[in-house]
Amino acid sequence: MDKINLSVFFPCYNEEANVERTTRAALDACRAITDNFEVIIVNDGSRDRTGAIADRLATEHPEVRVVHNNPNRGYGGALQAGFLAAGKEWVFYTDGDGQFDFREIPKLLKLLDRYDIISAYRMDRRDPLIRKLNALAWTTLCNLLLGTRLRDIDCAFKVYPRRLFDEITMCSEGALIDAEVLAKATRNGYRIGQVGVHHYPRVAGTQTGAQFKVIVRAFRELFKLRKEIVNGR
Repeated sequence: MDKINLSVFFPCYNEEANVERTTRAALDACRAITDNFEVIIVNDGSRDRTGAIADRLATEHPEVRVVHNNPNRGYGGALQAGFLAAGKEWVFYTDGDGQFDFREIPKLLKLLDRYDIISAYRMDRRDPLIRKLNALAWTTLCNLLLGTRLRDIDCAFKVYPRRLFDEITMCSEGALIDAEVLAKATRNGYRIGQVGVHHYPRVAGTQTGAQFKVIVRAFRELFKLRKEIVNGR
């Protein structure tokens, strides 16, 4: 796409070992794409130095902004904050742990002439086998219950039009957020394209998505969303 204006954001929770590296990678990738962009760091109530590092990066780079969630709102709450803070026409998001390559953003952008949303899938997911099996089962269940047709519904490498977030109300504060947004976009008639991207091992920090309480919340929110869809809300 020509002359795209782009908001790029990523949530961080206790990512002091990753936030600077990830931010600089985002800046480098965006500068190669467009001169009309912003990078938003969503510090989701981190208890380490993530917030302080993010604030320093914002003072050093005029393209960088920081949103602080205090207290921690969970993954869904962090993504909600990022989507609503975005000020450009297109919104790209990924995670703050450095497991994706920002230089693959153009693979998504070139599909925007045919689709309204691009949702990537991990071609070679660099996670333990049990985590990959759980992800496959989760994606299959979400597709069945929500009417979506995604290969990797939770892949944190997506581009949305900013206007979508003025049209829908996001409710999920947990891991359901990706499925919720995509399901509501589907019901609103948005065309969703898919493309494969590379996935890399986490080199620092700790994953929190597999915690039992996170999984329980995701299922609770999924069945609530399913009920809303069945009832036409």
